[in-house]
Amino acid sequence: MAAEQALESERDAIVAALAPVVDGLAATFGPMCEVVLHDYRRPEKSVVAVAGSVTGRAVGGAMSEIGMRIVARGDGAGDELNYVTRTRNGKLVKASTMVLRDSTGTVFGALCVNLDVTAVADTHALLGALAGIGGTPADVPVTTFGNDIDSVVEAILDAHRLRQNGSWAALDRAQRLELFRGLDERGVFGVRRAIEQVAARLGISRASAYSYLSQARTDARTATDRAAADGAADRAPDGATHRATDRTVTDETSPGGHA
Repeated sequence: MAAEQALESERDAIVAALAPVVDGLAATFGPMCEVVLHDYRRPEKSVVAVAGSVTGRAVGGAMSEIGMRIVARGDGAGDELNYVTRTRNGKLVKASTMVLRDSTGTVFGALCVNLDVTAVADTHALLGALAGIGGTPADVPVTTFGNDIDSVVEAILDAHRLRQNGSWAALDRAQRLELFRGLDERGVFGVRRAIEQVAARLGISRASAYSYLSQARTDARTATDRAAADGAADRAPDGATHRATDRTVTDETSPGGHA
């Protein structure tokens, strides 16, 4: 108990130390910059400090789907640097998300820097067109930023249903499991009451939703274990592989040693 309280105090101190950094970074990069400090110990109200206004965040707001993905990965999560995304209202954003860890390596928050590069991209396209070297811009994924965690979950669910290109009733079992697996990988079910929210949107019972989620996770673990076993077999020396095969053949023979 004392050790956990010490870690909580350490995390609080890290968040407090970074709060003034938020204002400093935003002031350095100017009005097109937004800096957000997240404390994932309170996912529904993870925003503890914000400066600038690119995604419209406010203190007490929720994490984005990027934050959900980091929380889902747990301590295995890493920094996501210099990626480009788009807000739902069309802003092109270049961003970096740097995870916060305590002295044990536990991920508990993130510092995010968001730059609105919409005007830069428009200028680049205009100059390219004038020079005759313009091309079709690459598709940029849309990220949902919101102060309400439910709206973020709704947007992720809508995006997955669009990719599935059909209603829940039109999906076969494999597609339904894929839907739940995709939502789980993006951290949706780490949010409180998300399972009830997803069940209501899909028109199924909470028990059915839990059943699909459990099966999706089981399938994902099985696939991971199989991939790990295949990788180990590929790395094994030829002699070891042959010896393992010989043992298997021997084990399957009759007591007399003959097949």
